[in-house]
Amino acid sequence: MKQRFLHIWLVSFIIFLTIPISQVQATENAVVKNVIFLIPDGFSTSYATNYRLYKGKESIMDSMLVGMHQTYSANSPVTDSAAAATAMATGFKTNNGMIGVSSDGKKLKTILEAAKEVGKGTGLVATSTITYATPAAFGAHVLSRKDESEIAVQYLDNEVDVLLGGGKKYFTSLMESGRKKGYEIVTNKTELSNVKKPEKLLGLFASEGMVPELDRHLTSEPSLEDMTKTALKILNQNKKGFFLMVEGSQIDWAGHDNDAAWAMKDIEAFEKAVEIAVDFAQKNKNTLVVIAGDHDNGGMSVGAYDKYDAKLDLLRQVKASGRFMEMELNKKRSNAKEIMKKYAGIDLTKEEVKRIEQADKPVKAINKIISERALIGWTTSQHTGVDIPVYAYGPGAELFRGLHDNTELPKIMAKVMNIRLQ
Repeated sequence: MKQRFLHIWLVSFIIFLTIPISQVQATENAVVKNVIFLIPDGFSTSYATNYRLYKGKESIMDSMLVGMHQTYSANSPVTDSAAAATAMATGFKTNNGMIGVSSDGKKLKTILEAAKEVGKGTGLVATSTITYATPAAFGAHVLSRKDESEIAVQYLDNEVDVLLGGGKKYFTSLMESGRKKGYEIVTNKTELSNVKKPEKLLGLFASEGMVPELDRHLTSEPSLEDMTKTALKILNQNKKGFFLMVEGSQIDWAGHDNDAAWAMKDIEAFEKAVEIAVDFAQKNKNTLVVIAGDHDNGGMSVGAYDKYDAKLDLLRQVKASGRFMEMELNKKRSNAKEIMKKYAGIDLTKEEVKRIEQADKPVKAINKIISERALIGWTTSQHTGVDIPVYAYGPGAELFRGLHDNTELPKIMAKVMNIRLQ
């Protein structure tokens, strides 16, 4: 009897070992044609949890969770977007504020440039200016993230095939040059939807950053979903494949404002872009989808103010960002009660009305009140250094399992695409 049990145990143990090893080997040998790298800027586990409560069910990303990554920069435990994106684009740490260069100023090859070297299509999509820190780190090299005009020049010089986002003011003098290089140029949602299949596309939908998703209906701007869908349509024409980076930029900006409703609505917009990417990958079996925020922002909590509860459903009734509501206040702010009822569905108390009327910055008081009602806490209006979740779908997804440094992400992508980073 003992020998029989021993035999069963040995067989079971061998099967247990063999299956994972064969799966890992198959994954390591995978070569993918396309990579779609989606970055929800400022997103962390607390945002993921609050969004699940806000939505009332799991997000599409939850089933794709494979690991975590560390975000510290070369000169600080707390990174900014420039250093974080540089690490995620090049595989090297750099100092806060630096784009596509090492901490001593040396130019670093990016995953986008490595893809272009072998003839793949390349694209950058963002709801910030397209020249902002995160997209810039994939397609440019400057000592300061503030040098957005030079970043725009480098994009066109390097002929990134698809550029979609805000930042029109940085391209004003470059439009004719862009057309000569073969770019079709579009400036609103209608023009974007009418795009056929040009080889190159430059879409600039706002002078500076695009608007929060909560306020987008007041503009002619396309959604992140719209831009992602068009980018994939164009890049998929390249028979050698492509690398596309898509950033949900406004999640980070909401974190800086401690605007919980703005954050949740822009995560919702980001999730729709993820759905487009995953649907593409399901149909095209040679596509890897990777999702990873670059850092946390705001130190958001799930539950706050000494209560074991969270009321994220309250945020679904908010119809405008805190910034928009602040602009709707009259000079004396005597209409605060009406504005908050109209756009946030909140009946202010007398004390809350007074807080808005007396605040140095009314937007802070507005966002604080909304967060208090939803039982969401904030520790800062800046970044924090916590580890960030990593999600992946498609061939090579298993390689992202576990805790990684952010510099490992582009190295894994390069490996599965069989392209070379330095």
